[in-house]
Amino acid sequence: MPIELKVPEVGESITEVMVGQWKKREGDVVATDEPVVEIESDKATVELPAPTHGTIVRILKGAGEKATVGEVIGYLEAVAAGGQPAGEGASSPVGTVVGVSRKDGRTDIGSVERVAPATPPRVMPAAQRVLGEAGLPATAATGTGPGGRVTRADASAAAAAARVASPPARPAAPLTPAAGQGLAPQSPRGSREERPVLISPIRRRIAERLVEAQQQAALLTTFNEVDMSGVMGLRAKFKDAFQERHGAKLGFMSFFVRAVVEALRAVPQVNAEFRDPHVVYRDYCDIGIAVGGGKGLVVPVLRNAESLSFAQIESGIADFARRAGENKIKLEELQGGTFTISNGGVYGSLLSTPIVNPPQSGILGLHAIQDRPVAVNGQVVIRPMMYIALTYDHRLVDGREAVTFLRRVKETVEDPGRLLLEV
Repeated sequence: MPIELKVPEVGESITEVMVGQWKKREGDVVATDEPVVEIESDKATVELPAPTHGTIVRILKGAGEKATVGEVIGYLEAVAAGGQPAGEGASSPVGTVVGVSRKDGRTDIGSVERVAPATPPRVMPAAQRVLGEAGLPATAATGTGPGGRVTRADASAAAAAARVASPPARPAAPLTPAAGQGLAPQSPRGSREERPVLISPIRRRIAERLVEAQQQAALLTTFNEVDMSGVMGLRAKFKDAFQERHGAKLGFMSFFVRAVVEALRAVPQVNAEFRDPHVVYRDYCDIGIAVGGGKGLVVPVLRNAESLSFAQIESGIADFARRAGENKIKLEELQGGTFTISNGGVYGSLLSTPIVNPPQSGILGLHAIQDRPVAVNGQVVIRPMMYIALTYDHRLVDGREAVTFLRRVKETVEDPGRLLLEV
């Protein structure tokens, strides 16, 4: 009997997900616990592992299709160690899953000898749109997707082949003056094709939360700049010994995390939450670190950052970055932050106004380090400078408190020895 591959629970209150990339096709053999398909929710991407060793015999939901928690999206035929279907002899043929209706209205799933499909392959919605716009029937495209499904790429290829075979009449090109020749036709340049791509649940959720923050919070941004000479000198001096001892690289982010913790202690309003009719103050610092993942920006949280060492902070951030690129961040790691740090400088950003991640009250934006002339003790010198920006919810945080917070970060980073002495 084939085993059902069901959509797992991916988080509290999440009932609908989107089927992501299938890592295996129909007929592929999978090992126990080997990832079979990605499941995307509005908060994270999880992998559905194979419950046992077997063969993928049918895929019901293709990439990009929506599904509900608990819904069956495919079937796996268990295979014993000898390569035969579990519970059957060596003469049992490899089966194709079919549905058998019962009197009670339900459907039993069984296996029969593999035969050619009696129905045409399914055409995906995006492929239907492409074929419809090209005026082509569904049979014009050859399906290469799971189960022979016609994907958007298949439909685009069929449409392109049809255009080559029968190019449409082109309208007359507009005339433009040509030197000494009156009007001359102007040749069109470049391609004007459009490529609709389905929005992922994570991208949709990011958009919703950013709009929510803009509409519900009174956001304001204040700026300052930091001389990175002290941190850069300290890092250059100890980075090799630090990595040898702790197995992690000494970066700039750990200095800013520690500086933010000190600033949050000095200005607790920035670490608070507006929960009408109360303001909730916190005695702990759960710092979210914005990192770019395979499916979009995610903000995993360093819990109790006030108690973490430099090595623990750097190791935690490196682990987040690695797993974000592999879409392996756990859902619980994305929830419950009290403050966020976003480093646009790694992408070359010089200045920006980050948006608060609700229900938090503040976010610190870091930017690129540039050598700039600055005045030091009455002399113009060249120093590595970084602009920093604090966006905050003005409902909780006044301008004086925001400026105080940002100056505290600046002073701590410019004199990193303060972190050791806690002054």
